[in-house]
Amino acid sequence: MSQTAASLRPFGTSIFAEMTALAIEHKAVNLSQGFPDFDGPEFVRVAAVRAINESQNQYAPMPGLPALRQAVAEWWHTHTGLSADPTTEITITSGCTGALAASLLGLCNPGDEVVMFEPFYDAYRPDCAMAGAVPRHVTLRPREGRFVYEPAELEAAFSDRTRAILLNTPHNPTGKVFTRAELEHIAALCIHHDCLAITDEVYERLTFEPDRPHISLATIPGMRDRTLTLSSLGKTFSLTGWKIGWAIGAPALTSAVRAAHQFLIYCNPAPFQIGAAEALRNGHDSIAALQRHYAESRRMLSDVLSEVGFDVLSPEGTYFIMCAHARVAERLGARTDVELCRILTRDFGVAAIPPSAFYHDPTDGAGMLRFAFCKTTATLDEAARRLRRIPR
Repeated sequence: MSQTAASLRPFGTSIFAEMTALAIEHKAVNLSQGFPDFDGPEFVRVAAVRAINESQNQYAPMPGLPALRQAVAEWWHTHTGLSADPTTEITITSGCTGALAASLLGLCNPGDEVVMFEPFYDAYRPDCAMAGAVPRHVTLRPREGRFVYEPAELEAAFSDRTRAILLNTPHNPTGKVFTRAELEHIAALCIHHDCLAITDEVYERLTFEPDRPHISLATIPGMRDRTLTLSSLGKTFSLTGWKIGWAIGAPALTSAVRAAHQFLIYCNPAPFQIGAAEALRNGHDSIAALQRHYAESRRMLSDVLSEVGFDVLSPEGTYFIMCAHARVAERLGARTDVELCRILTRDFGVAAIPPSAFYHDPTDGAGMLRFAFCKTTATLDEAARRLRRIPR
């Protein structure tokens, strides 16, 4: 008999853990879980090691080290033009995943509704469940080479019970970067319904199309004080294991985040916070180099996926590629995305993610796969070699 709380029972084991375990079992090239197979900048790692050796090893302040909160404020101002008070408007969290949990637990009461786009990062619905909030789903669908939503569907998802919209841009797993017009539409709905926005912007610096720049929702008129902006160090600096994230918002929103954060993890490791501050202040050249690497990685993986029969939807941002798999699945005798991922991992040594896990109705995502290209060129070359063994 299950001892798991009823609120979490429907979610089972994370698809990321499942596919990574399968990849390890079959010695597959792991293009499923979105973590780089290379280290972040050396000067950042050296700063953290120095902090350890200089005895910066005790509890940090609950909201985060002042030096890191100041660095986040400077980073935020540089990229948005907005100011944030490090003392009352910035909280350091356990990655963006920790920020999401603290935000929903701190802001939502049971029965509140949270609008979210699907496919969604897999933590969104469990976080709502733990907070007693009710998710309202709006589906992103491919049209003319990019993922879009129907404005009428989004408008219908809002009601007098809406507490917040949860927005991820650049968007995992589709690679969509929301346009200014889309953000203005979302902002108008938030203002009309007097609700909040919680934005997951962890891929903020990883965009590829000049006409699709990342825009923070908080910069749209009327949204500064009703938006809680979440991000992290991990994706931008290839340090996902450090789990250093942050939440930026008006004092009332920040107080709500901290009310939950203090009882979830209380604080993050001090040495990693010191390293994170160094990254945000001095990592601009490293980010530019990473952007160039990922642009080439995107091209490499897109080309080989197209070559073997996938229909690729080129991402505008993030480090994921979504592609329709019908032709490959037919040749390999797979009926679903889950089945195809298992075949690719077991028989061809390449692991991907089945996106049906990111939809409240799994059939909406069953026709696609997601591949991660946040890997070295050597890793992608090996994945390409293996993928080319798929029968034509």
